Amino acid sequence: MPNPSYLYKYESFTTQSLLNLKEQVLFFGSPLNFNDPYDSALRAFIEDSSDEDVERIREYYLNSAEASTEEKSKIAQISIAELRVNFVRGGYLALEEIVQDFLKKRGVTCFSESNDNLLLWSHYGGRYKGFCLEFSTSHSLFENIFQVNYEKEFPKIGLSRLLTEHRDTDLIKKLFCTKSEAWRYEREWRAIHQEAGTKFHYPSECLTGVYFGPDIDEQSLEIICLILQGQNESIKFWRGTRSKVEFKVNFEQIGYRSFLEAKRLGLR
Repeated sequence: MPNPSYLYKYESFTTQSLLNLKEQVLFFGSPLNFNDPYDSALRAFIEDSSDEDVERIREYYLNSAEASTEEKSKIAQISIAELRVNFVRGGYLALEEIVQDFLKKRGVTCFSESNDNLLLWSHYGGRYKGFCLEFSTSHSLFENIFQVNYEKEFPKIGLSRLLTEHRDTDLIKKLFCTKSEAWRYEREWRAIHQEAGTKFHYPSECLTGVYFGPDIDEQSLEIICLILQGQNESIKFWRGTRSKVEFKVNFEQIGYRSFLEAKRLGLR
């Protein structure tokens, strides 16, 4: 499916989240810090392989410049049944290497399609005292963003893909963008960076709006408005309130003027 026009990032009101706003950065953290122990495919299975699959892998290694002459000789003479066992064993070793390499090196930052999910506000939005950032996906940052898939079972990987194409984008997506169905409410998308701990600087026009949690205090709201109005002329602010008739947070656009601006206009 095409990327949604906007994606959202929930934040607690902290010194770090304010510094990130001021610097206009997104932080790509290590997936080792994720709160779901099953996240980022800590386990995956290899699909059953047909004789034709095994033969294709055999042919790949026989034509590989990386395999020695001795290795090619063994591969050429071994039976399909024994070769399958060896390839599967090697596949699981390769899979473990890919997963561990990703967890140790790569950085991930997460977004949601939703800005009004109650659980997201509770878990990531400072228990309704934080804020939610709205990003336009027209920026280059979102050209290689991946939608998270929600499944009942661990992902399954084709043996041929794993041994002959294990760095392809589809495999990375399948391994590291699959979560339990229990998390489906997050409607998550992920951007992946080559290095964990990286700060990605985005242009001001990429951030199009800020949604304030219904329990944020006025001082916190004003601090965020002051930071952003000093560097983003088109930013829009939305105040959240609790619905009185349903389990929902409603948002209404608000204007903001600093004290000095209001004083110059004779409003204070």
